[in-house]
Order: sequence, then structure tokens, then C-alpha cells
Amino acid sequence: MTMRPVQSRPGISLRQGAAHDTSRSLPEEWAVALVYNGSTRAVMMATPSDLEEFGIGFSLTEGIATPEEMDEIEVVHHDLGSEVRMWVGRDKAEAMAARARAGVGPVGCGLCGIESLEQALRDLPALPQSALTLTPSDIDAAVNGLRAGQPLHDQTRAMHAAGFYVPGLGLTHVREDVGRHNALDKLIGALARDGVDRTSGAMVITSRVSVDMVQKAVMAGCPALIAVSAPTAHAVRIAEAAGLTLLALARGDGADVFAGADRIILAAKEDGGTTHVA
Repeated sequence: MTMRPVQSRPGISLRQGAAHDTSRSLPEEWAVALVYNGSTRAVMMATPSDLEEFGIGFSLTEGIATPEEMDEIEVVHHDLGSEVRMWVGRDKAEAMAARARAGVGPVGCGLCGIESLEQALRDLPALPQSALTLTPSDIDAAVNGLRAGQPLHDQTRAMHAAGFYVPGLGLTHVREDVGRHNALDKLIGALARDGVDRTSGAMVITSRVSVDMVQKAVMAGCPALIAVSAPTAHAVRIAEAAGLTLLALARGDGADVFAGADRIILAAKEDGGTTHVA
């Protein structure tokens, strides 16, 4: 069976001392198994949409395989959940077995199933060179655009979103999910599938910035991450070490820069140059 991402459910509304029948659109939570070469690597509770992109993004951000390194991918639906079945070469399968992570986690879990501190605080690759610069107007436009591009959240008021913003183009991709990590993985999968140059823009998310959100952005090769909520202190340290520009508490009327301020341009100079934050 194929489950819809939003379900309408009846309820009783208690308002001003009275009770009234009501109906609400609620986000669906659906068990999604990420399966490689016949073995389940992780089971996540996710929104049942864009599941192929979810599999691609999860594979990329976990360092399992890029889309080019996958032999095949298919989504199979069952009564109790769905499987994203992926096939990778023997070398990738052996590397995956060495870093076993068969985690079953709720939507708020970003590091479920990790078996050691070394896995949780893994080394990240160097970000590729990028000419990306952002102005305060870009940052506000990214956040405001994301807020306007969330149809599932508009229906339910219970969804996270992740988008990709390119200066001069605006938001090119937006993906939603009940889990903030899932939304970012779906976005990254969509960008990878469409062959988008991820060094050309910034990822913008509706959630706080934890360590794993920074890790996913860096693994995807994106030079900047913009968040509506605050980061953790360790997320800032990791962003600094990786060379990631990290902006947070961005609400469409400004933001705080926690790392990589050299990519932020305040204004153009009369001689044609620019004024950077740092």
C-alpha cells in the first residue's frame, strides 16, 4: 500500500468553554527501512513522500555511497511501512559492514544506532572550493522563501522543511518531513539526483542546528547552512573546523553568524569592492 503524507482525522475542539466536532490534517509518520544489498541499515520514522530522494540523501550524508556508486534503487511499500532498497558495489558493502549502524529511531533522533564516540564525532571531508557569498538580503530571502514553500506544514503545522537557496535564483528545491534530519536528507538526495552544484548555494532549515545537521551539510559539499533556530556549541565548533558558514536564529529579519563570516557581504563599496563581515 502507498500511504499519503497527510491524513485527515476527526477530533473534538475545546474552545471558550465549549466542545465542537472538528477535523484536522495531520502529518503521517511511517516506518521507512533503508536497505542495502538486502540488509537493513536503518529504520526511520518519516513522512512517506520523496522516499527515493531520502535514500539517496541518507546514503550520501552517511558516507555510504553517492548516486553514481549505486547500481539500483527502488521503493517497495508494505502494510506496516516502506523499504528503500539500494544496491551498491562490494567495496561499499564491506565498508558499510565495518561501520555497522542498524539504528531504529524516532523522528527526533539524528545519531540513533551509533556504536562509538568515534562514529558520532567522525572526521569530515574538506569542503570543496566555492565562490558563494551571501548578503543579509539573501539570508532573509532564503528564510522567507522557505516559509512560503511548505504546503504540508501549511496543512498540518507539524512539519520540518529544508531548502536550497542560490543567490539570484532563490529557492530551487524544498523538501518536507516530520523529521528535521529526514527533510535535509531528502533535500540533499534531490540535489544529487538533479545534478545540482551544491557549492553554488546555501541550505536553509526550519530547525535548530545540531552536530549531525552540520555533518550532513558538509558531507553534501554545501558551503553554508542557514537555520531558523539556534545551534549547539559543538555544532559551531564542527562548522568552524570544516569551513562551513553557519547562520542561525534567522527569522526573515536578520540572523546571527556563528562560523564562516568571510562569505557574508554587508555592502558594495564605491570602488567596486565589497565590505565583508570579517
